[in-house]
Amino acid sequence: MATTTDPRPLTGEPIALDLLNTRWMRDGELQDLFAGAAGLTRMEGLALWLDSAGLADRFRADAPTLIHLLTAREALARAVADPADPAALALLDAVLDHGRIRLRVGAEGAAEEPEFGDRAWGPAWTAARNLLDLLDKGPDRIRKCASGTCVLHFFDTSRNGTRRWCSMAACGNRAKAARHYARGRDH
Repeated sequence: MATTTDPRPLTGEPIALDLLNTRWMRDGELQDLFAGAAGLTRMEGLALWLDSAGLADRFRADAPTLIHLLTAREALARAVADPADPAALALLDAVLDHGRIRLRVGAEGAAEEPEFGDRAWGPAWTAARNLLDLLDKGPDRIRKCASGTCVLHFFDTSRNGTRRWCSMAACGNRAKAARHYARGRDH
């Protein structure tokens, strides 16, 4: 692999948003982890994402998995942008059609186990299923960064629900600096 360092500026979000965040802006240009960002091949980017999402031990970094993830990423992007759009919801449902939850009882009690007709759909289905969990927890907490030049998404876990930036260190600081500069020019 060209690099083992994840080049994305925001990682660690819930898996649905982490998949959306495989596209980001750098120096005014859209970067895509699955399309050669940071000198990675498509498969290296996929392997890196599977690893960071905790899925590398269960799913392969291969062409079918990538194709299904790109389908899921588009469905997620459209559903997050407009949760009431019937076409976006139909795309999301189409991804969800490729898996299901099997309920089991074991020594430790009830358990849920995902099943897939085609394992290559596993990561895509897992991300789509995670969006349903986020919508249950708080649809208003799924946010796009407030910076007009940022395309990243996050799940606001702040106590009062007022987080605006993907990262205070990046977009938040730029906004604060711009406000400070504008106040200085007005005086």
